[in-house]
Amino acid sequence: MTQAEPVVDPAVAGKPAPFDELVGQAPAVAQLTAALERPVPAYLFVGHTGWGTRRAADLFAGELLAGRDPDGVNRHRSLAAAETHPAIAVVERTGAAISVEEARSIARRAELAPPEGTHQVLVLVDFHLVRSAAPALLKTIEEPPSSTTFVVLAEEVTPELVTIASRCLRVDFRPIPTDDLMRTVVAEGYAPEAVAAAARAAGGDLERVRALLSDDAASTRWQRWAQLLNRVDGTAAVASGLSTELIADLDAAGEALAAGHAQQLEAFDAAEDEGQRGQAGRRKRLEDRHKREARRLRNDALRAGMAALADEARAAVSTPTASTIANYERVGDSLAALELALVHNAREDLALLALVMALGEGATG
Repeated sequence: MTQAEPVVDPAVAGKPAPFDELVGQAPAVAQLTAALERPVPAYLFVGHTGWGTRRAADLFAGELLAGRDPDGVNRHRSLAAAETHPAIAVVERTGAAISVEEARSIARRAELAPPEGTHQVLVLVDFHLVRSAAPALLKTIEEPPSSTTFVVLAEEVTPELVTIASRCLRVDFRPIPTDDLMRTVVAEGYAPEAVAAAARAAGGDLERVRALLSDDAASTRWQRWAQLLNRVDGTAAVASGLSTELIADLDAAGEALAAGHAQQLEAFDAAEDEGQRGQAGRRKRLEDRHKREARRLRNDALRAGMAALADEARAAVSTPTASTIANYERVGDSLAALELALVHNAREDLALLALVMALGEGATG
């Protein structure tokens, strides 16, 4: 089913694309800009949130609605950017995967009249986790009502998502190049040295870089990692003390985030007390999102430390000696073993203790 093309205000059409804040995503931005000229019923944005997929969905949804209502362009854009537009619904899962009932609820929502105006946009988050729920939504995405547009977000196209993907216009996002990350975040006022360490740890994810840098103690943590080679002495007692320090640093890294989460929950509960109740399960979804953010920040803080240690060993090899070369090789092997342990969900404290013990193997003798 083809939807009617929106009427675009010529005064708006000639302005810079509204996607300029999407860093390092020139091909995706070009595709999104072209897509506004001939909208289709459904889009699939593929890539991690920190690469810009969710932000792009917000901005794109605002542009779709603005194109249909030239008199309200600024309002549509600002509300969409803040995820508060009544005609844009951002739908997030409540559990580990998207359930069949959630998929059916999305299908029912698509059939309803828009909360305002003549059109609505449904942004579906984490659809790489659609699993067995995909068939419950396929028909609706394939032929949605003319009043509804779908924007589906997924980190990857899984086998369960392939059929839905075939019904969408696909827009691929990519990890943000480190140079683009650094240029963007340094311009926000952060020290280049700290940005460099965070960018290497973040895997091309702008949100992760900002989260790491928002922690005032980040540079202290990275310095502790960088100094590990100078502090190990091959004894279990020192290794235990150092690994305990690293764990304490990771615990502290999440304190500011936890405080922010607590404020969000307080605001949510206050709204509930004032009778502004939303759909059932909203608080649990908020709590689940907080858990994911906390886990991700902890992982990123750990990997930023690992990057700092690797950098220190690499810098030492600029003056190659038997000692610096041996240290460099030992650090590489130890970090690879730690990464493998983390992939297999080993206990974090034991994995870090093993790392520090391995670093100390050549410290005495």
